Amino acid sequence: MKQEAPQESQTPHKRRVRYSGKYPKKFSEKYKELNPDKYGDQIKHVMAKGNTPAGMHIPIMVKEILEVLNIKPGEQGFDGTLGYGGHTRAMLEKLQGKGHLYSGDIDSIEEAKTEARLRKDGFGEDIWTPRLMNFCEIDKLAQEVGGFDFVLADLGVSSMQIDNPERGFTYKADGPLDLRLDSKSGISAAERLKEVDRDELAGMFIENSDEPYAEEIARQICNDLKRGIKIETTVALHQEIIKALQKVKLSKEERDMAIKKSSARVFQALRIDVNHEFEVLYEFMEKLPDALRDGGRAAILTFHSGEDRIVKKAFQALKRAGIYSDISTEVIRPSKEECYNNSRAHSTKLRWAVK
Repeated sequence: MKQEAPQESQTPHKRRVRYSGKYPKKFSEKYKELNPDKYGDQIKHVMAKGNTPAGMHIPIMVKEILEVLNIKPGEQGFDGTLGYGGHTRAMLEKLQGKGHLYSGDIDSIEEAKTEARLRKDGFGEDIWTPRLMNFCEIDKLAQEVGGFDFVLADLGVSSMQIDNPERGFTYKADGPLDLRLDSKSGISAAERLKEVDRDELAGMFIENSDEPYAEEIARQICNDLKRGIKIETTVALHQEIIKALQKVKLSKEERDMAIKKSSARVFQALRIDVNHEFEVLYEFMEKLPDALRDGGRAAILTFHSGEDRIVKKAFQALKRAGIYSDISTEVIRPSKEECYNNSRAHSTKLRWAVK
Protein backbone atom coordinates (compact mmCIF):
# COMPACT_ATOMS: atom_id res chain seq x y z
CA MET A 1 0.00 0.00 0.00
CA LYS A 2 1.39 3.34 -1.02
CA GLN A 3 1.89 5.73 1.88
CA GLU A 4 0.95 9.35 1.46
CA ALA A 5 3.68 11.89 1.96
CA PRO A 6 3.27 13.74 5.24
CA GLN A 7 1.76 17.19 4.83
CA GLU A 8 4.05 20.11 5.45
CA SER A 9 3.29 22.26 8.44
CA GLN A 10 1.14 25.25 7.58
CA THR A 11 3.00 27.33 10.18
CA PRO A 12 6.25 28.69 8.79
CA HIS A 13 9.32 28.39 10.99
CA LYS A 14 9.97 31.65 12.82
CA ARG A 15 13.62 32.38 13.37
CA ARG A 16 14.81 34.09 16.49
CA VAL A 17 15.73 37.75 16.13
CA ARG A 18 19.41 38.00 15.28
CA TYR A 19 21.68 39.47 17.94
CA SER A 20 22.93 42.26 15.68
CA GLY A 21 26.45 43.35 16.49
CA LYS A 22 27.96 43.99 19.93
CA TYR A 23 25.38 46.56 21.02
CA PRO A 24 21.90 45.82 19.60
CA LYS A 25 19.57 48.80 19.95
CA LYS A 26 16.15 47.15 19.86
CA PHE A 27 14.87 45.55 23.07
CA SER A 28 13.73 42.44 21.16
CA GLU A 29 17.26 41.88 19.82
CA LYS A 30 18.82 41.79 23.29
CA TYR A 31 17.83 38.21 24.04
CA LYS A 32 21.30 37.42 25.39
CA GLU A 33 21.07 40.18 27.97
CA LEU A 34 17.58 39.01 28.90
CA ASN A 35 18.96 35.54 29.76
CA PRO A 36 21.67 36.15 32.38
CA ASP A 37 21.87 32.48 33.41
CA LYS A 38 22.67 31.41 29.87
CA TYR A 39 24.73 34.38 28.68
CA GLY A 40 26.68 35.46 31.75
CA ASP A 41 29.69 36.61 29.73
CA GLN A 42 27.50 38.97 27.71
CA ILE A 43 26.06 40.47 30.92
CA LYS A 44 29.56 41.10 32.29
CA HIS A 45 30.60 42.68 29.01
CA VAL A 46 27.65 45.11 28.96
CA MET A 47 28.17 46.06 32.61
CA ALA A 48 31.89 46.61 32.07
CA LYS A 49 30.93 49.33 29.60
CA GLY A 50 28.97 51.15 32.30
CA ASN A 51 25.61 50.07 30.87
CA THR A 52 22.67 48.22 32.40
CA PRO A 53 21.81 44.95 30.60
CA ALA A 54 18.27 44.74 29.23
CA GLY A 55 15.77 43.32 31.69
CA MET A 56 18.08 43.96 34.63
CA HIS A 57 18.52 46.69 37.23
CA ILE A 58 21.77 47.56 39.00
CA PRO A 59 21.04 48.53 42.61
CA ILE A 60 22.30 51.99 43.55
CA MET A 61 24.34 52.96 46.63
CA VAL A 62 24.17 49.50 48.23
CA LYS A 63 27.26 50.10 50.42
CA GLU A 64 25.96 53.45 51.70
CA ILE A 65 22.48 52.06 52.40
CA LEU A 66 23.86 49.14 54.39
CA GLU A 67 26.03 51.51 56.43
CA VAL A 68 23.00 53.70 57.24
CA LEU A 69 20.66 50.81 58.10
CA ASN A 70 23.27 48.93 60.15
CA ILE A 71 21.33 45.66 59.83
CA LYS A 72 21.96 42.99 62.47
CA PRO A 73 21.00 39.28 62.36
CA GLY A 74 17.63 38.69 64.00
CA GLU A 75 16.11 42.07 63.04
CA GLN A 76 12.98 42.66 60.99
CA GLY A 77 12.93 44.98 57.99
CA PHE A 78 10.95 46.26 55.03
CA ASP A 79 12.15 47.02 51.51
CA GLY A 80 9.30 49.14 50.18
CA THR A 81 10.36 48.94 46.54
CA LEU A 82 11.50 45.42 45.60
CA GLY A 83 12.20 46.00 41.89
CA TYR A 84 14.90 43.65 40.57
CA GLY A 85 15.76 42.66 44.15
CA GLY A 86 19.31 43.97 44.41
CA HIS A 87 18.78 45.89 47.64
CA THR A 88 16.61 43.10 49.07
CA ARG A 89 19.35 40.55 48.38
CA ALA A 90 22.00 42.70 50.10
CA MET A 91 19.80 43.17 53.17
CA LEU A 92 18.97 39.46 53.35
CA GLU A 93 22.67 38.64 53.30
CA LYS A 94 23.17 40.97 56.28
CA LEU A 95 20.51 39.08 58.24
CA GLN A 96 22.58 35.89 57.87
CA GLY A 97 19.49 33.67 57.97
CA LYS A 98 18.14 35.18 61.21
CA GLY A 99 15.23 37.62 61.39
CA HIS A 100 12.93 38.51 58.52
CA LEU A 101 12.65 40.88 55.56
CA TYR A 102 9.43 41.93 53.85
CA SER A 103 9.56 43.44 50.35
CA GLY A 104 6.76 45.31 48.61
CA ASP A 105 6.12 46.24 44.99
CA ILE A 106 3.09 47.23 42.91
CA ASP A 107 4.51 45.94 39.61
CA SER A 108 3.00 42.46 39.37
CA ILE A 109 5.05 41.66 36.25
CA GLU A 110 8.47 42.29 37.81
CA GLU A 111 7.51 41.16 41.33
CA ALA A 112 6.83 37.62 40.14
CA LYS A 113 10.13 37.47 38.23
CA THR A 114 12.13 38.74 41.20
CA GLU A 115 10.49 36.35 43.63
CA ALA A 116 11.32 33.38 41.39
CA ARG A 117 14.92 34.55 41.04
CA LEU A 118 15.52 35.04 44.78
CA ARG A 119 13.75 31.81 45.73
CA LYS A 120 16.02 29.99 43.30
CA ASP A 121 19.00 31.52 45.08
CA GLY A 122 17.92 30.02 48.39
CA PHE A 123 16.00 32.79 50.14
CA GLY A 124 13.03 30.87 51.53
CA GLU A 125 9.80 31.85 53.24
CA ASP A 126 11.43 31.58 56.65
CA ILE A 127 13.62 34.64 55.98
CA TRP A 128 11.85 36.61 53.23
CA THR A 129 8.27 37.52 52.29
CA PRO A 130 7.46 39.51 49.13
CA ARG A 131 4.15 41.36 48.99
CA LEU A 132 2.29 42.85 46.03
CA MET A 133 1.57 46.20 47.72
CA ASN A 134 2.24 49.92 47.56
CA PHE A 135 4.93 50.99 50.01
CA CYS A 136 2.59 53.64 51.46
CA GLU A 137 0.64 50.73 52.97
CA ILE A 138 3.52 50.20 55.40
CA ASP A 139 1.17 50.89 58.33
CA LYS A 140 -1.02 47.87 57.54
CA LEU A 141 1.99 45.57 57.20
CA ALA A 142 3.55 46.90 60.42
CA GLN A 143 0.32 46.26 62.32
CA GLU A 144 0.29 42.71 60.98
CA VAL A 145 3.94 41.78 61.65
CA GLY A 146 4.86 44.05 64.56
CA GLY A 147 6.94 46.90 63.14
CA PHE A 148 10.44 47.22 61.68
CA ASP A 149 14.02 47.72 62.80
CA PHE A 150 15.00 49.02 59.35
CA VAL A 151 13.16 50.34 56.28
CA LEU A 152 14.35 51.19 52.77
CA ALA A 153 12.43 53.03 50.05
CA ASP A 154 14.12 53.37 46.65
CA LEU A 155 11.92 55.83 44.75
CA GLY A 156 13.52 55.30 41.35
CA VAL A 157 11.93 53.55 38.39
CA SER A 158 13.64 50.23 37.69
CA SER A 159 15.70 49.78 34.56
CA MET A 160 13.52 46.82 33.54
CA GLN A 161 10.56 49.19 33.31
CA ILE A 162 12.46 51.94 31.50
CA ASP A 163 14.09 49.66 28.93
CA ASN A 164 11.01 47.66 27.91
CA PRO A 165 9.19 49.65 25.18
CA GLU A 166 5.92 47.86 26.01
CA ARG A 167 5.82 49.77 29.33
CA GLY A 168 6.03 53.19 27.63
CA PHE A 169 8.46 54.80 30.09
CA THR A 170 10.84 56.42 27.61
CA TYR A 171 10.74 58.45 24.42
CA LYS A 172 13.83 56.60 23.15
CA ALA A 173 11.77 53.60 21.98
CA ASP A 174 8.35 53.43 20.34
CA GLY A 175 5.66 51.93 22.51
CA PRO A 176 2.25 52.64 24.04
CA LEU A 177 2.16 55.83 26.10
CA ASP A 178 1.36 54.07 29.36
CA LEU A 179 3.81 54.96 32.16
CA ARG A 180 1.89 53.09 34.87
CA LEU A 181 3.97 51.17 37.42
CA ASP A 182 0.95 48.92 37.97
CA SER A 183 -0.49 48.28 34.52
CA LYS A 184 -3.70 46.88 36.06
CA SER A 185 -4.57 50.04 37.97
CA GLY A 186 -5.53 53.59 37.02
CA ILE A 187 -5.37 55.13 33.55
CA SER A 188 -2.50 55.39 31.08
CA ALA A 189 -0.63 58.60 30.33
CA ALA A 190 -2.32 58.72 26.92
CA GLU A 191 -5.74 58.74 28.59
CA ARG A 192 -4.59 61.28 31.15
CA LEU A 193 -3.57 63.74 28.41
CA LYS A 194 -7.11 63.65 27.03
CA GLU A 195 -8.73 64.77 30.29
CA VAL A 196 -6.52 67.73 31.34
CA ASP A 197 -6.70 71.30 30.05
CA ARG A 198 -3.71 73.41 29.02
CA ASP A 199 -3.24 75.20 32.34
CA GLU A 200 -3.40 71.98 34.34
CA LEU A 201 -0.95 70.25 31.99
CA ALA A 202 1.53 73.12 32.16
CA GLY A 203 1.23 73.14 35.94
CA MET A 204 1.91 69.40 36.00
CA PHE A 205 5.11 69.85 33.99
CA ILE A 206 6.30 72.66 36.26
CA GLU A 207 5.44 71.06 39.58
CA ASN A 208 6.57 67.52 38.77
CA SER A 209 9.74 68.20 36.80
CA ASP A 210 10.55 71.95 36.76
CA GLU A 211 10.07 72.03 32.98
CA PRO A 212 11.12 75.49 31.63
CA TYR A 213 9.07 75.14 28.42
CA ALA A 214 5.96 73.85 30.17
CA GLU A 215 3.59 76.45 28.64
CA GLU A 216 4.82 75.90 25.07
CA ILE A 217 4.68 72.10 25.28
CA ALA A 218 1.26 72.06 27.00
CA ARG A 219 -0.15 74.43 24.35
CA GLN A 220 1.17 72.23 21.51
CA ILE A 221 -0.23 69.02 23.02
CA CYS A 222 -3.67 70.45 23.81
CA ASN A 223 -4.03 72.18 20.43
CA ASP A 224 -3.13 69.01 18.54
CA LEU A 225 -5.51 66.90 20.63
CA LYS A 226 -8.34 69.35 19.83
CA ARG A 227 -7.51 68.99 16.12
CA GLY A 228 -7.89 65.22 16.39
CA ILE A 229 -4.21 64.30 16.39
CA LYS A 230 -3.69 61.14 18.45
CA ILE A 231 -0.96 61.08 21.09
CA GLU A 232 -1.03 57.45 22.13
CA THR A 233 2.59 56.36 21.74
CA THR A 234 5.90 57.43 23.21
CA VAL A 235 7.14 58.60 19.83
CA ALA A 236 3.99 60.65 19.24
CA LEU A 237 4.50 62.53 22.51
CA HIS A 238 8.17 63.07 21.70
CA GLN A 239 7.13 64.59 18.36
CA GLU A 240 4.84 67.02 20.19
CA ILE A 241 7.79 68.22 22.26
CA ILE A 242 9.90 68.64 19.12
CA LYS A 243 7.15 70.66 17.43
CA ALA A 244 6.73 72.87 20.50
CA LEU A 245 10.43 73.67 20.81
CA GLN A 246 10.81 74.37 17.09
CA LYS A 247 8.75 77.49 17.75
CA VAL A 248 11.12 78.67 20.49
CA LYS A 249 13.97 80.99 19.51
CA LEU A 250 17.03 78.79 20.04
CA SER A 251 20.16 77.86 18.11
CA LYS A 252 20.22 74.35 16.62
CA GLU A 253 22.59 73.14 19.32
CA GLU A 254 20.47 74.67 22.08
CA ARG A 255 17.28 73.25 20.58
CA ASP A 256 18.69 69.72 20.27
CA MET A 257 19.73 69.79 23.94
CA ALA A 258 16.41 71.33 25.02
CA ILE A 259 14.44 68.63 23.19
CA LYS A 260 16.44 65.90 24.91
CA LYS A 261 16.08 67.38 28.40
CA SER A 262 12.46 68.47 28.02
CA SER A 263 11.47 65.03 26.72
CA ALA A 264 12.94 63.38 29.80
CA ARG A 265 11.22 65.90 32.09
CA VAL A 266 7.81 65.63 30.40
CA PHE A 267 7.85 61.84 30.60
CA GLN A 268 8.90 62.10 34.26
CA ALA A 269 6.11 64.58 35.03
CA LEU A 270 3.47 62.36 33.41
CA ARG A 271 4.77 59.25 35.17
CA ILE A 272 4.61 61.00 38.54
CA ASP A 273 1.05 62.13 37.79
CA VAL A 274 -0.46 58.85 36.57
CA ASN A 275 1.09 56.93 39.48
CA HIS A 276 0.23 59.62 42.08
CA GLU A 277 3.85 59.40 43.21
CA PHE A 278 3.96 62.57 45.31
CA GLU A 279 0.72 61.72 47.09
CA VAL A 280 2.02 58.21 47.81
CA LEU A 281 5.32 59.60 49.13
CA TYR A 282 3.58 62.10 51.42
CA GLU A 283 1.47 59.24 52.80
CA PHE A 284 4.50 57.02 53.32
CA MET A 285 6.48 59.74 55.12
CA GLU A 286 3.53 60.31 57.46
CA LYS A 287 3.13 56.61 58.29
CA LEU A 288 6.84 55.72 58.48
CA PRO A 289 7.53 56.73 62.13
CA ASP A 290 4.73 54.56 63.56
CA ALA A 291 5.95 51.60 61.49
CA LEU A 292 9.47 51.85 62.96
CA ARG A 293 10.37 50.29 66.28
CA ASP A 294 12.29 52.41 68.81
CA GLY A 295 15.79 52.84 67.43
CA GLY A 296 14.59 51.83 63.95
CA ARG A 297 16.47 53.21 60.94
CA ALA A 298 15.01 54.42 57.64
CA ALA A 299 16.83 55.14 54.37
CA ILE A 300 15.24 56.77 51.33
CA LEU A 301 16.71 57.10 47.84
CA THR A 302 15.32 59.97 45.72
CA PHE A 303 16.00 60.82 42.10
CA HIS A 304 14.71 64.35 41.54
CA SER A 305 14.30 67.57 43.49
CA GLY A 306 10.55 67.22 44.13
CA GLU A 307 10.97 63.88 45.91
CA ASP A 308 14.00 65.08 47.86
CA ARG A 309 12.16 68.17 49.14
CA ILE A 310 9.30 66.05 50.48
CA VAL A 311 11.68 63.66 52.27
CA LYS A 312 13.90 66.44 53.64
CA LYS A 313 11.02 68.50 55.06
CA ALA A 314 9.30 65.46 56.59
CA PHE A 315 12.48 64.32 58.34
CA GLN A 316 13.21 67.85 59.60
CA ALA A 317 9.67 68.40 60.92
CA LEU A 318 9.59 65.08 62.75
CA LYS A 319 13.08 65.66 64.19
CA ARG A 320 11.89 68.99 65.63
CA ALA A 321 8.83 67.22 67.05
CA GLY A 322 11.11 64.77 68.85
CA ILE A 323 9.90 61.73 66.90
CA TYR A 324 13.24 61.12 65.19
CA SER A 325 16.33 61.13 67.40
CA ASP A 326 18.65 61.84 64.47
CA ILE A 327 18.44 62.59 60.74
CA SER A 328 20.89 63.22 57.90
CA THR A 329 21.80 66.91 57.76
CA GLU A 330 23.19 66.57 54.24
CA VAL A 331 22.35 64.25 51.39
CA ILE A 332 24.64 61.32 50.66
CA ARG A 333 25.63 61.01 47.00
CA PRO A 334 26.89 58.02 45.03
CA SER A 335 30.64 57.87 44.46
CA LYS A 336 32.23 59.00 41.20
CA GLU A 337 33.17 55.41 40.55
CA GLU A 338 29.55 54.24 40.89
CA CYS A 339 28.31 57.02 38.61
CA TYR A 340 30.91 56.01 36.03
CA ASN A 341 29.87 52.34 36.22
CA ASN A 342 26.13 53.10 36.32
CA SER A 343 25.00 56.26 34.55
CA ARG A 344 21.55 55.99 36.17
CA ALA A 345 23.08 56.73 39.57
CA HIS A 346 23.98 60.36 38.80
CA SER A 347 20.86 62.06 40.19
CA THR A 348 20.52 59.87 43.29
CA LYS A 349 20.27 61.34 46.80
CA LEU A 350 20.17 59.31 50.02
CA ARG A 351 18.64 60.62 53.26
CA TRP A 352 18.17 58.76 56.55
CA ALA A 353 16.46 59.00 59.92
CA VAL A 354 16.57 57.16 63.25
CA LYS A 355 13.53 56.88 65.51
